[in-house]
Amino acid sequence: MGSVSGRLATRAVAFLAVLAALAALAVAGCAHLPAPHWPWRHGPQAQPPAVHELDIGGAAADTFPQSWKRNTLLIDLSAASGSGSITLKPIAGSAWPVRLAFRVRPGAFAQLEVRAAQRLTLPVAPAAGAPLDLELPPGVYTPATPQLSVSWGTAAVPAQ
Repeated sequence: MGSVSGRLATRAVAFLAVLAALAALAVAGCAHLPAPHWPWRHGPQAQPPAVHELDIGGAAADTFPQSWKRNTLLIDLSAASGSGSITLKPIAGSAWPVRLAFRVRPGAFAQLEVRAAQRLTLPVAPAAGAPLDLELPPGVYTPATPQLSVSWGTAAVPAQ
């Protein structure tokens, strides 16, 4: 019986040695592979491609980039702070986009004012946070509107 159990022990040790060698080869062979993609881990969101749908007066065009967010033209005013203003006009030969929105940084200024066919004042949260997209409601501008005046700064103090 001693010789049979000795042979089984030798085979078990040899089997474990081969198994350990295969595991070491598998780990070494996988070192060049990229990390797995886990479905619950999302990478950084890609920035939408910049477009030029409106001419921006009062600032360099690259200061306030334009991009499409679904069917809404988004003017990124994240770089704006304190107070300032710009004018927007459709580029030659085109019309106003159906929807228009402005991306603002809370805490950068108190309000955003848009003047076109109607005047609209939008308050901006005073506490710092993630950028907000403020979409203009229908009727603020029409297809016949020659330009939009956009200004930002401190909120008007109500009369007492």
